[in-house]
Amino acid sequence: MPYLEEDYDVAVVGAGHAGCEAALACARLGLETIIFTISVDSIAMMPCNPNIGGSSKGHLVRELDALGGEMGKNIDKTFIQSKMLNRSKGPAVHSLRAQADKRHYTQEMRRTLENTDHLTIRQAEVSEICVEDGQLKGIKTFSGALYHVKAAILCTGTYLNARCIYGEVSNLTGPNGLQAASHLTDSLKANGIEMFRFKTGTPARVDRRSIDFSKMEEQFGDKVVVPFSFSTDPSTIQKEQVSCWLTYTNEKTHKIIRDNLDRSPLFSGTIEGTGPRYCPSIEDKVVRFADKDRHQIFVEPEGLETNEMYLAGMSSSLPEDVQYAMYRTVPGLDHVKIVRTAYAIEYDCINPLQLKPSLEFKKIRGLFSGGQFNGSSGYEEAAVQGFMAGVNAAMEIMGREPVILDRSQAYIGVLIDDLVTKEYHEPYRMMTSRAEYRLLLRQDNADLRLRKIGYEIGLVTEEGYQHLIWKEKAIEKEVDRLERTTVGAGEKVQGFLAQHGSTLLKSGVTLAELIKRPELDYGILSPIDPERPSLPPDVQEQVNINIKYEGYIKRQMQQVSQFKKLEGKKIPKDIDYTHVKSLRKEAVQKLDRLRPVSIGQASRISGVSPADISVLLVYLEQRRRFDGNEVDRSGA
Repeated sequence: MPYLEEDYDVAVVGAGHAGCEAALACARLGLETIIFTISVDSIAMMPCNPNIGGSSKGHLVRELDALGGEMGKNIDKTFIQSKMLNRSKGPAVHSLRAQADKRHYTQEMRRTLENTDHLTIRQAEVSEICVEDGQLKGIKTFSGALYHVKAAILCTGTYLNARCIYGEVSNLTGPNGLQAASHLTDSLKANGIEMFRFKTGTPARVDRRSIDFSKMEEQFGDKVVVPFSFSTDPSTIQKEQVSCWLTYTNEKTHKIIRDNLDRSPLFSGTIEGTGPRYCPSIEDKVVRFADKDRHQIFVEPEGLETNEMYLAGMSSSLPEDVQYAMYRTVPGLDHVKIVRTAYAIEYDCINPLQLKPSLEFKKIRGLFSGGQFNGSSGYEEAAVQGFMAGVNAAMEIMGREPVILDRSQAYIGVLIDDLVTKEYHEPYRMMTSRAEYRLLLRQDNADLRLRKIGYEIGLVTEEGYQHLIWKEKAIEKEVDRLERTTVGAGEKVQGFLAQHGSTLLKSGVTLAELIKRPELDYGILSPIDPERPSLPPDVQEQVNINIKYEGYIKRQMQQVSQFKKLEGKKIPKDIDYTHVKSLRKEAVQKLDRLRPVSIGQASRISGVSPADISVLLVYLEQRRRFDGNEVDRSGA
């Protein structure tokens, strides 16, 4: 029987947040791209929380936008509330978070895909990868159709052999009751890919009309909205926002949960997969944090055209009757009606240690992967991986070098390096604490760090690049002016300083020196700075941060310089670690399995000690001297 056969440059498997970014990156670079999805209606679906960004996740979205991704632009079009988190803390941990209109978000992303040249959307289940001599040749769908491709990107999310569970109910479905993908795992295993079984969960969705908001604390958005995308004009997104609400669990809630733990599939053994440590279910929180008498619950709208509300912080897999009982102990939810029952979902994913830093499988050329399929959690983590996998698939096809962001360049670099270097046996979540150089990797300067790279890839426009060049020069020029402009101890200046509780002057100082005072900043100084030029808010922000944190920034730049030295020491591809004398057996096993590309990456592998790194450095230096040709033998 004849089957359909077609040729494409790239196939993307899955159209969630990772798949959308991967497909758009490849198509925008001119490659004929096909993206497969179980349901066209689920493109960029938000099966769990109705928001984009948050602590550290907001950094990822802004970095993605700086490189030429789509998520930031899409949430700017579809948000219903926006807030900059952690404003009371330093700029390194400021993070944007926006509530999305779920349906609108999906519709806008689908519209973007449908109107992108070189991109074909196909509703079908991919069931097999075709590999010959370690090279990907194509993919097959369950219908038997064969698609010849030069590269494929697996972005299957939580759909592979998915099982949704609550109480004694277990359904072989994907999120939101959508069809699971139940055939691809066998093909991956047959090709030597190691699989994990992970779990995540989601809370109930409830009817707004059954909530008493008078018993909750209202949460407002920012009065002035900061866009996620550097290409979004801030004036176009200032609009009326909806409110979210804060309430808390209590001892009655916790008692109901404790009394029913024997009915929880999480504790009865029904659930096999490992769940996320940093986003646990409410029953897990009650057990693990037994000393806490309450937990925060944020009640968030799912959209403008629906009454569904999301109970953030209260995901569960308890039976329906227990869910009703525990939810109704929470202030404001006394008479709540559930629209969608909370559930846990198990799914197949890979051990990401099988991937190169480019997110290509080490053993299968042309096969890349991104998103929750790589063992991570969250829409934002998924999107940036999908983007980088798409870019690197395109680079390989186009005969260009892969784009690898290191830990000093971006949170994206931290995320991917963690996944492909360190061992995780639970879903990975990005956090600011994972980034060693977070004072440099702020969300406000993502464009200054990464826009040029996006331009070099080919995903940032000439207009966007030229604006970046102007912005860099404007910041440099203004910082220089402030460092050269002196104010004296005149009556006006002294009165101004007294008004702001700042020490009076005994002699003249520069405006830059005043900005460094804790109680002052660039904006406050305008009354005593008559020569100040008119600059956009984002430029003013950079000027203020660069001056106020100058000492800290210089210190971190020195740390980055040391980091770069280790990253620059490449390890030869053909190294036999068993020949490295004095290297511990565990280190030999870990290094041989992971094949790090540099000393820096090797130093971050669990089980490889500083002493092992010293031994390896001595060995490589001896080998370099013996070979007399370091350049030819050290590429990774």
